[in-house]
Amino acid sequence: MRVLSLFDGISCGRVALERADIPVDMYVSSEIDKYAIQIAQKNYPDIVQIGDITNVCFSEYAGEIDLIIGGSPCQGFSTAGQGLNFDDPRSKLFFEFVRAIKIIKPKYFLLENVKMKKEWQDIISEQLGVAPVEINSALVSAQNRVRLYWTNIPFDKNIEDRKIYLKDILLQDATTDREKSHAIIGSVARTTP
Repeated sequence: MRVLSLFDGISCGRVALERADIPVDMYVSSEIDKYAIQIAQKNYPDIVQIGDITNVCFSEYAGEIDLIIGGSPCQGFSTAGQGLNFDDPRSKLFFEFVRAIKIIKPKYFLLENVKMKKEWQDIISEQLGVAPVEINSALVSAQNRVRLYWTNIPFDKNIEDRKIYLKDILLQDATTDREKSHAIIGSVARTTP
């Protein structure tokens, strides 16, 4: 699978593909946060970093990408935000996702975002040509996180509740693990320029 991940963060898309046993032949990342990039590169040195999505020449990847994934910034759509929708410059970056799809024409795409007002959701649906599927992460993890997913990937929308609760993921020996975490963070901080 040849993947372009937009708004890639620390490349959790790569982790998800790995956990789903989907082999990745090429993983191209558009991300601007230098710390997220450092973590992604440490975990996956083969990731091709292409920087700011607004400066990417997507025609270089036309016919080369099987899957485009991303979670465009949600600040304009979130109920915790000011409700600026596409007037928020961060949420307007969604249209860069659309630009990538139109130019590259991948076989598959997957966009994730927060639950939002229906009129904003409809704009995204119109641009992508599919309606979103609403999924609460509580079905498969120990968090209550409702999200919308727009995709052309066929899948069973009847997701079984795995009944995972916070107690299921808490560390048995939190003190020892906390000390290990601090040691790891300290080590990364010392090696980060």
